Amino acid sequence: MKVFTVRDLRYRFADVEGRLRKGEEVEIRRRKRPIAKLTPIRPAAEYPDFHAVQRELFGRRSRKMASGAELAALNRGER
Repeated sequence: MKVFTVRDLRYRFADVEGRLRKGEEVEIRRRKRPIAKLTPIRPAAEYPDFHAVQRELFGRRSRKMASGAELAALNRGER
């Protein structure tokens, strides 16, 4: 974990942000005492592969491509 001071946070925020974007945790200190720990937010999950879901639900049958909303509803068992 990289340590930055409040002053670093003020004047070198781009460095702090870069480390957070890489997934690193950052500790913020004031007068050598830790006051905060910044952790990156988990990246959003990738979109599901709707073609794979459609193949799983309908097999190889020829079918008009369902919309993402329809596939999500079928996957949840709403239809």
